[in-house]
Amino acid sequence: MVKVSPGASLAQSAASGSAFARARPAFLPRQLSDEELALFVGAGQRRELVSREVIFRKGELGRAMFVIEAGSIQLEFGDGMPDKLIGPREFFGELALFIGNHARVANAVAAEASVLRVIEHAEFETLLQTQAPLLAQFMRRSFSYLVASEQQLIQNLKRRNEDLLVTLDSLRQTQTQLSTAERLVRTDELTGLCNRRGLYHYLDELRGRRDPGQRLGLLLIDIDHFKQINDHYGHLTGDIALRAVAREVQQAAAATDLPCRLGGDEFAVLVQVHDTEELRSRAAQIAAGVRALRFHAPAENLLVSVSIGASLCHETSEWSAWYSDSDCALYLVKGEGGDNFRVIA
Repeated sequence: MVKVSPGASLAQSAASGSAFARARPAFLPRQLSDEELALFVGAGQRRELVSREVIFRKGELGRAMFVIEAGSIQLEFGDGMPDKLIGPREFFGELALFIGNHARVANAVAAEASVLRVIEHAEFETLLQTQAPLLAQFMRRSFSYLVASEQQLIQNLKRRNEDLLVTLDSLRQTQTQLSTAERLVRTDELTGLCNRRGLYHYLDELRGRRDPGQRLGLLLIDIDHFKQINDHYGHLTGDIALRAVAREVQQAAAATDLPCRLGGDEFAVLVQVHDTEELRSRAAQIAAGVRALRFHAPAENLLVSVSIGASLCHETSEWSAWYSDSDCALYLVKGEGGDNFRVIA
C-alpha cells in the first residue's frame, strides 16, 4: 500500500466536482503513486464522462485500462455481489492490458461527471519498454491486489455455496413436509386407507395409471350391522373392527388398485381386472377374509361380515355412474341379509 499526496492539478479537479475525493481515506490499495499517476496521465487519452455514462459492460472484451483523474466510477458486478465505488487516482480494467482481450467482470458506469485517462495496449507496451522499473512496481502491486480479490471472491462463493446447500436442504425438508401433509390430507386417519379426497385425486390422474389390457371395476363394501357393533361393544371396538376390515380390503387389492374408506363403515376398491370373473374373485376374497376375523376380549364373541356390490366400469361413464351400478348390486345383497357379494357386468 502506497501513501499518496494528490498533485496540484488533481486536487483542483477533485475539489471542483467530486465529493468522493473528500470522503475517501488517504490510503487505498488501488491508488496510484505520484510517479505512476504522472506516467499514465501523460500516456493516456483524456475522456470526459457525464453522470451515468457507461464505460463498458460486463462480458465485453477489452484492451484498455482506465485511470480516474476526477470524479468517481461505479463498478457493478451483479450476481448478488455489492457494487464498488472508486475515485481519483484509482485505476480499473488493468487485466485487459496484462493478458489482452479480457472479458470485463463488471459494468463500469460514471457515478458523476468524471474525467478518465484511457491507456490502450499499444501505449502500455511503450511504457513497458521505456519505464520498466516503475511499471514492474505497478504490476506487482496490481497482481497482489487481484490475488487478494480472487481469494476474497472464492471465500464469498464458498459462503454462498454453503448458504445454497442450507437453502436446498430447507427446500427438501419443506417438500417432504408438504408431501407428508398432502398424503395425510388424502388418507383416512383411522384405517390408513385413501379417503374420498384421495380417491378423487386418483380419478383425476387415472388416465395415466391405466393398464390398456385391463378393465376398471368398482367394489363397494359395507360392514353388516355396524351400528349394533358400536352399540353393543362400544366405539373403541367399532374402530378395531373398521381397521380389521380395512386390512382385508388392502390385502385384496393389487398394486394397480386403489382401496379406500369412503366414510363410516363404507369401503371401496377401484380395481383393474381382466373380466367379471376376476372381479368376483376379489369380492369373494374380501368377504371370506372378513368372515374369518376373530377378536380379543371383551369382543371375543364378535363376528363381522360385509356386503359387497361390484360392477365393471363403462369406459365412457363417470365416477357417479360407476358408483351407482355397484351401489345397486350392494343394495340387493343388503336386502338378502348381507354377508355376501354380487357382481354385475
